[in-house]
Amino acid sequence: MTEVQPREIKILETAEDIQNRRQEVLSRYEQFKTICSDRRQKLEDSRRYQYFKRDADELESWIYEKLQTASDESYKDPTNLQAKIQKHQAFEAEVAAHANAIVVLDNTGTDMIDKDHFASDIIKARLEELHRLWELLLSKLRDKGLRLKQALRLVQFMRECDEVMFWINDKEAFVSSEEFGQDLEHVEVLQKKFDEFQKDLQNHEDKVTEVNNLAEQLVTDGHPEENTIRSRQQEVNEAWRRLKDMSLLRQERLFGAHEIQRFNRDADETIAWIMEKDVILSSDDYGRDLASVQALQRKHDGVERDLAALEEKISTLGKEADRLMDSHKDQASQISTKQTEIADNWEKLKNKGADRKARLDDSYYLHRFLADFRDLISWIHDMKAIISADDLAKDVAGAESLVERNLECKGEIDARE
Repeated sequence: MTEVQPREIKILETAEDIQNRRQEVLSRYEQFKTICSDRRQKLEDSRRYQYFKRDADELESWIYEKLQTASDESYKDPTNLQAKIQKHQAFEAEVAAHANAIVVLDNTGTDMIDKDHFASDIIKARLEELHRLWELLLSKLRDKGLRLKQALRLVQFMRECDEVMFWINDKEAFVSSEEFGQDLEHVEVLQKKFDEFQKDLQNHEDKVTEVNNLAEQLVTDGHPEENTIRSRQQEVNEAWRRLKDMSLLRQERLFGAHEIQRFNRDADETIAWIMEKDVILSSDDYGRDLASVQALQRKHDGVERDLAALEEKISTLGKEADRLMDSHKDQASQISTKQTEIADNWEKLKNKGADRKARLDDSYYLHRFLADFRDLISWIHDMKAIISADDLAKDVAGAESLVERNLECKGEIDARE
């Protein structure tokens, strides 16, 4: 502290000296009041600055704290994203509620700057820094909110993909089955199941379309995981195309199996019918008399009509067998074996039919001869009885009657010859 040097006291001798001294005292008093006023103003400015600085420090500290929260990368962990979004929304509300603090500081600082505060440059720099930090916080908030929503949409997209892929993998096992039925009924059961699968396949077309729409929307919105999204989208589409191709192949193979089993059924029915007719034609009953022979011939004529109808069916089966062997090379051997079995049995049946017809004809001629022979022997005996009769006429009329009857017998004998 500077030591105040004592001044020499001047003795006031005249009125003028007194007046001058008075003016000097008053002048110094005014200077003192001015200095006090300036001092008060500076202290007030300092007080306002300290309050401003305190509030600015608190706001800056709060912003830095919230920046740490806003800068974390919790969105990279896909668990509990819905809860994280709700928490972030509450965080945004907290920041919005704190927006008034910077407005108040802005008003206070601007007022101090307008009044040429001694720390105007510092205040201005501090306000600019606070605004920068505040805008940074708002930017981080928007970015984190966006990334949380993007992460949630990505999780939802992945979940949709997982569901579609699970269904596709499950159905691939179904359509890749090597089971095509042991008989026609079994094939038809498999075809019914396949028809139900095709309906399900059509219904899931919308699911795949939805996956593609979600992928395109995410990419259009600038999702940062575009490569992951495109990769998963491609995986789903390739699996879907593969399933549809396998479905078409399964459909064709089931259709082929149905054709073959239907041919086998028709062939087995034809062979069974041939065997049934073979039993009839293998009979050694050729009739005991003319009437029974004629009855057997009528029955045989009915069998031959059936054979004529069957021949047309066998011809159709032969053409079908040729077509199936051409379109189903892997089954050609089995089809050829069945076709040969039908042809062999058919030839045997036709030969048996012809042989039985010939034997029945022989039997017919034999029994007709025997019937004619019996009729002739009976007639001869009758004629002999008539001719050998001892009846003699007792008069002319009776004699004429006997002559006439004898002539009739002779005429009948001549006719028989």
